[in-house]
Amino acid sequence: MRHYPALFQPGRLGPRTTRNRVWMTAHATEFTTDHTYSATHAAYYGERAAKGVAVITMEATAVHPTSQPRTGVVLAYEPSVVESYRTVAAAVQPHGTLLLAQLWHRGRETDSIVSRLPVWAPSPVPCAVYREIPHEMTAAEIDELVVGYARSAALAVDGGLDGVEIHGLAHGYLLGQFLSPATNHRTDDYGGSLDNRFRLVRRIIERVRAAVPATMVVGIRINGDDGDVENGLRTADWAEIARRIAATAAVDYISVSQGTYLDRMLIYGASPTPMGHQITATSSIRSAVGELPVVVVGRITTPDMAEGVLLRGDADFVGMARQLIADADWVRKAAEGRANDIRPCVGANHCIASIARTALSCIHNPAVGREAVLAAAPATPSAPATPSTRASVRSVAVVGAGPAGLRAALTAAEIGREVTLFERADTTGGQVRWLGAVESYREWLGITDWLTDQLLKAGVTIRLGHAATAADLAGQFDAYIIATGSSPRRDGWTALRPARWAPGAPAVPGTDQWNVFTVQDVLGEQVNLPASVLVVDDLGDRRALAVAEHLAGGARRRTVEIATRLTHVGAGLTDSHDLPSVTGRLRRLGVRLSAGVELVEIKDDRVTLADVHNGERQQREPVDAVVLVTGQRADDGLLRELSAIERQVVGVGDCVAPRRVFDAVWEGELAARRLVGVSAASVS
Repeated sequence: MRHYPALFQPGRLGPRTTRNRVWMTAHATEFTTDHTYSATHAAYYGERAAKGVAVITMEATAVHPTSQPRTGVVLAYEPSVVESYRTVAAAVQPHGTLLLAQLWHRGRETDSIVSRLPVWAPSPVPCAVYREIPHEMTAAEIDELVVGYARSAALAVDGGLDGVEIHGLAHGYLLGQFLSPATNHRTDDYGGSLDNRFRLVRRIIERVRAAVPATMVVGIRINGDDGDVENGLRTADWAEIARRIAATAAVDYISVSQGTYLDRMLIYGASPTPMGHQITATSSIRSAVGELPVVVVGRITTPDMAEGVLLRGDADFVGMARQLIADADWVRKAAEGRANDIRPCVGANHCIASIARTALSCIHNPAVGREAVLAAAPATPSAPATPSTRASVRSVAVVGAGPAGLRAALTAAEIGREVTLFERADTTGGQVRWLGAVESYREWLGITDWLTDQLLKAGVTIRLGHAATAADLAGQFDAYIIATGSSPRRDGWTALRPARWAPGAPAVPGTDQWNVFTVQDVLGEQVNLPASVLVVDDLGDRRALAVAEHLAGGARRRTVEIATRLTHVGAGLTDSHDLPSVTGRLRRLGVRLSAGVELVEIKDDRVTLADVHNGERQQREPVDAVVLVTGQRADDGLLRELSAIERQVVGVGDCVAPRRVFDAVWEGELAARRLVGVSAASVS
């Protein structure tokens, strides 16, 4: 019996048939260096096509020079894109996967830093994120935009793709700005009535369809809901827009998303945004468009959820981006009935944060963007097995069962080595286990729980409650991977006081009191804190926010304040875009957020802070407990000791330098490959 029959039923997109109903929807990658698709794109999309994805919409491509939010944007209007389309198509289409280009203009949701051109919009209303006052488009510029879409569509045809998707209506981009009364204040033929506001969309649909042969697919992406915005478009409004699109008879499908940059968690909600949060609105759109196929997105991660969407008739295709980033093999595993083997997307939004400064990556899939060398673990080493090479490694000891150790152990086992994993705690997970103690981050346990489950299936020996020593390990294994993590600092100093970080330097006065704790105490050891708590944060990442939410929420209901010397609380969450939603949760719990201050002294139940700009002292009293989130110390003792007596020893993760989950997983992957002789020299 075939697993998930609805999911694996062929689908119809205008003139084309799809092999199943799984659709990889468009998302930014930053894989380009010259505004065309690269060999990295080809490997990335090709891997997902080879594993069974039916349709892939490549990342959004600019139809005009005024739509360049980053340097890593593909330019759909430049002839140079054609050959790169052919490169990606050659990697994707032989697997039976349809490949589409997404044509897009951001409108006001960008700035002029990259393009050095004025931002275009229907009206001079700035974006809340980019804050640049746009240029109100003239009639001639509107015509130029229509030509840009048509020209870009024609180049996609020349590139041998299977079709194009018109983007710009969803997510508050330019065409959506024309449609919404909140952002379109025009009084000409493109403003006022819905007929007028829809005029530009209609023109673009007509011109794109004319540029694309009837043998190819034309689709369009819209919103199902803009969110709670004054004069914004809600589901009923988008249903009417969808009816008008369907009535043109010029498109072969509608892909539905949600949100604008006024609430980006509607677009790509991070944990704890509910799974399938966009299904209800999409179902309304589908009811409005007759037989026109509809694609649904929005944290649909499991085959069971996808099957349910199709069986209920909420949509005709199930779109995924982040879940197929997390596991390229999702389709094959679903088809084989191995849903539990799917690496889960945990809603960390590391993928979104990564493209702010580098190419796309996943918090716990190290192969993303490195598919050519890391997509599958090789079964044999790349070098001949001789006593003088690393290929002679047969047994591997891994010490530490946090994300670094778990990933290293699994990779070594996949390569065919005999692996023993030691962990001094009674459970695996390391600091991810601490974070998972907070309800909003419970999904993050999917990182380490999935790795643990895969290790058990691979037959790895896991020895919990065993604090391994050099004496235990020396001479017992061919290679050693040390992933012993890090421990919280307890001295209270921030990075503003580098001299005080020296070994033996005195701590902030009062940090040795009984009522001073760390993240490990609160989330790891579950210490029961008193009623009033001050969290001192020097990192700006999730740890302080998670501790505060844990203490202020549920039945605990502590009075909590976060104090940081940074410009704002949670500064490190800016790139993942979920800081507003996290801040909202904290404020609803009554957490006080104080920025620009550092810890000076703790004395009994009084805490002294100082303004980092003018030195002015502030008192907090009474404070029953203080939680320090001021950094970690690498637990590298075993690494140093074992390295002195064994040759094949490598440290990974926090025991080398305390950092992020992604770094731990990445280093665990590479360390296992290198120790057993599998080349990773080309991976960077």
